[in-house]
Amino acid sequence: MNLKRRSFLKASSGGMLGLMLPQIAELPAVAPADGIAKAGFSLKILATNWGFAGSMLAFCEKAKSEGYDGVELWYPMDPQGREELFHALEKTGLEVGFLCGTGETDPKAHFASFQKMVTEAVSPNHVRPLYINCHSGKDFFTPEQNAPLIAFTTKLSKETGIKILHETHRGRTLYAAPVARQYMEKHPDLRLTLDISHWCNVHESLLVDQPETVQMALSRTDHIHARVGHAEGPQVNDPRAPEWKDTVEAHFKWWDEVIRQKKAAGEAVTILTEFGPPNYLPALPYTQQPVADQWEINVYMMKTLRARYGR
Repeated sequence: MNLKRRSFLKASSGGMLGLMLPQIAELPAVAPADGIAKAGFSLKILATNWGFAGSMLAFCEKAKSEGYDGVELWYPMDPQGREELFHALEKTGLEVGFLCGTGETDPKAHFASFQKMVTEAVSPNHVRPLYINCHSGKDFFTPEQNAPLIAFTTKLSKETGIKILHETHRGRTLYAAPVARQYMEKHPDLRLTLDISHWCNVHESLLVDQPETVQMALSRTDHIHARVGHAEGPQVNDPRAPEWKDTVEAHFKWWDEVIRQKKAAGEAVTILTEFGPPNYLPALPYTQQPVADQWEINVYMMKTLRARYGR
C-alpha cells in the first residue's frame, strides 16, 4: 500500500464507518427477573480497566462518575501497583474484585504461582475484595492436574469468607460446557464466574442442545461477566445493533435465571460489564479503527442491567 492510500484510509475511516452502518437503536426495555428478593440479596455492578489507557485513579474516578459500584482488575503483585490501586479505591469509595491467574505450562509451576497470587490477594493486610475471579488451570491439563487449584481455592474461601470463583473461560479449566460439568459433578463446592460468551464460541451455538449443563452452571454462579458472545466469537461488535437481538436476549435469559436464584436465596451477586477493546472488539483493517466505542457499550450494559435488576 502506498503512503497516499494509507493516509486516505486513516483520515476517512471514521466518516466511511458512519455511512456504512445504519443508525443503531438501543434494545427496548425488558421486564426484570421475576420474584421478590429475600433479605440479603444485593447486586453490585463493576467496571473493567481492560483497554483503559489512563492512570488507575483516572479509571476509578471515571467508573465512579458513570455510576459503577466497583471495579474488577488483575491483582497487582508489585507494591507500587497495589499502592496506586488502594489509593484510588479509598479516594473514590469503590469496591474491588480481583482477577488472579497464571500462565505456566508446567502444572506444578502453574499451581505454585497461582497459589502465591491468590494467597496475596486475600491477605488481611490489603483491601478486602468482593471476590477473587480465577483464570485457573489450562485446557490441556488433565483433571488430576487442575483439581489441586479447585481444592486449594475451596479451602481458602472457607477460611477467609471471601468468594473464590473459577471462570468459564477459553483456554482454562472450565473452557467448555461438558468439561465444566465433569468438574462440577466431582467438586460440589466449586463456584463459578459465568462468562458464557466463551462457551457460545467454543460450541459454535447458543447452547440450546446443552440445557442441563447450562442450568447446572447457572446454579453455581456467584459472579457474571456480562459480555455477549456468539457462535463465531466471544463478543458481538455492538449489543445495541438489531442483528444481535436474539443473541443478546439469550444471554439475558441466562443472567435472569442467576438473578432469580439469588433473589430467592437472599444472596449477593456481582456483575462485571466486560466488553473488551480490539481485538475482542472488531476493528477495520489497515487503520485498526474500532467499529464501536468500548467504554460506551459497557456503560450501556451497566445501565441496562441496573434497570432490569435494580440494586
